[in-house]
Amino acid sequence: MYLCIVNWEIIHIDETDSTNNWLAKNCTGGQSPCAVVAEYQSAGRGCGTNMWESEQGKNLLFSAMLHPKSLPANKQFHISMAISLAIIDAVGQLVGDLSIKWPNDIYWRNGKLAGVLIENRLQGNMIKDSIIGVGLNVNQREFKSKAPNPVSLWQITGQETNREQLLKNILLALDKYLDDENLGEMYRSQLYRRKGFHPYIDKDGAFMAEIINVEDDGHLLLIDDSGQQRRYAFKEVTFII
Repeated sequence: MYLCIVNWEIIHIDETDSTNNWLAKNCTGGQSPCAVVAEYQSAGRGCGTNMWESEQGKNLLFSAMLHPKSLPANKQFHISMAISLAIIDAVGQLVGDLSIKWPNDIYWRNGKLAGVLIENRLQGNMIKDSIIGVGLNVNQREFKSKAPNPVSLWQITGQETNREQLLKNILLALDKYLDDENLGEMYRSQLYRRKGFHPYIDKDGAFMAEIINVEDDGHLLLIDDSGQQRRYAFKEVTFII
C-alpha cells in the first residue's frame, strides 16, 4: 500500500498563477492530503513550455498534494497512472470514448479533454511530496488559443457539469487507484491508439508504429512498421494527430 486517503483538505481560491505553485508555497506542512481549486489561472502550465487555456469559472483547475509513505523514486509513474485512471473513472460516468494519451493526457476521441502536470520532491530514493496538477475542460464552450485539439464536456454533452461533484469523484477515485499496486494492466488497457499502427515523430523524423507496452517506469515501447523496437522517455516522441 502506497497511500490511503481518508479526508482531503480542499481549498477554493479565485485566482492564482498556477495551482501547483500555490500548493508548493502554501501547503508545505502536515501529512494530510491537500487540494486547491482555482476559478482562474493566470499562468496555468502544461508540461515543458506549454500553457493551459481556461475561461474563468468554467473548468476544473486543481492541484493535489500527496505525501506517499513508501513510494520509491523509480516507481513514481504509479502516481501518473493513478491520476489518469481516476479522471477516466470520474469523467467516464458522464461520457464514453475516453482514453489516456501517454503519459497522462485525457482524450475524448481525438480531442484533449484534460492535462496533468506532476511535480515530485524526493528524499533520498523515496518520494517525499507529490503535487498533481489537473486542468479539465468542463463547461467552456469555445477555445481561442492555438492549441490544436481542445474539447470540453459541454461541447461533448451540450450540458453544464457540476465541477465540485466532478472534483470529489476524481479525488475519491484517486484514493482507490493510489492504493492499488498493480495499475499497469488497467492503465495500458485505456491507452490512446493502443491498437494498430499510427504516426509519430521523434528527433529523426516521422514514422509509423504500434504501441507494445508502457513500462513500469513510464517508458513507451513502440514497434515501427519495419519491425524495429523503439523506447522513449517523456518528450522524446510526439503523437501526430
